[in-house]
Amino acid sequence: MVGDPGATPEIPDGVRDRSIGRRDWGIPLALRTINIVASQMTASKGARSTRPRWRVSARLYRWVTVAALVALAVIVVTGAAVRLTGSGLGCTDWPTCEEGQFFAELDNVHAMVEFLNRMFTGVVSLAVMLAVLGSLLRLPRRRDLTWLSLGLVAGVLAQIVWGGFTVWSKLRPEMVMGHYLISAVLLADAAVLVQRAATGGAPIGLAVPKKVLTMSRAMVALSVVVIVTGTVVTNTGPHAGDENAVRFSFDITSVARIHAIAVMVFAAVGIATLYLAYRSTPASVPAGATLRRRGGLLVVVVVAQAAIGYVQFFTGVPATLVGIHVFGSVLTLLAVMGVHLAMVERPPLEEPAPQPAAART
Repeated sequence: MVGDPGATPEIPDGVRDRSIGRRDWGIPLALRTINIVASQMTASKGARSTRPRWRVSARLYRWVTVAALVALAVIVVTGAAVRLTGSGLGCTDWPTCEEGQFFAELDNVHAMVEFLNRMFTGVVSLAVMLAVLGSLLRLPRRRDLTWLSLGLVAGVLAQIVWGGFTVWSKLRPEMVMGHYLISAVLLADAAVLVQRAATGGAPIGLAVPKKVLTMSRAMVALSVVVIVTGTVVTNTGPHAGDENAVRFSFDITSVARIHAIAVMVFAAVGIATLYLAYRSTPASVPAGATLRRRGGLLVVVVVAQAAIGYVQFFTGVPATLVGIHVFGSVLTLLAVMGVHLAMVERPPLEEPAPQPAAART
């Protein structure tokens, strides 16, 4: 076009532009095309980087972990209900209810109880998987939360496999005992996860002297002894889950006495631990207030659990009281973990820094 100094002159048909050598034909145009495409890709990538990605806030993730903990606690109680109603072999096969039949018959009460408990395992599996997914999407992301949530997934998978072997073994007592102990480990893991998700990152110090922390660890160890001896008593007495299931051949009075002694030692160490913790940490500081609140809950739960244990033993071990006692064991474990975790101070829950207005659009 005449008057446009930047325009490329038109070349008439049949006339070759002698200013361009044979080896240079098309190269300038190709380079310009590559530059344009590259600039467009860079601009597109920059636009994508400013788009808000879907994330989970720290406070929302805390509630996700609480949901996982509740689901794990509930399935312990429903599992006990299966045993106490004599429905442990209501479904004689696994993973199907019967050979060649996945669902239980509606008119078979024992089969339905066992089948519904298995179906609730799906709810638990979903809850722990959401805990893992939430830890990966959490803002800011923390490696400790991811590993703890992955521990829940591993534990649930172990429970599922162990449950299958328990059914195939026709409810052998050592298998039933192991089933509950895996649940206890899962609950402890979930309690730590909830505590970590409710606070900031690495610990900033001890809320109590080291000797109190050592006593708290001893209290946790003794609670494990109480749980193990309690499962021995359970698998020695009645309520095996099926009338034909094998039981431990121990004398029920002897194992119950051993369990009671373990409870007394645990309670004594727990009271001493709380006393020293209260003396060393005043109630005016947040750590001291948390210790007193959780310690008071632990005392109430342990006293109630001991009372239920004695009543059920002297009343012939009725199924209802056994179920309440199982629920009490869950509360006791969580209360012990709560007190122990309160011995270490952690920073408050972190909040993500506000994004600039340009990054949000």
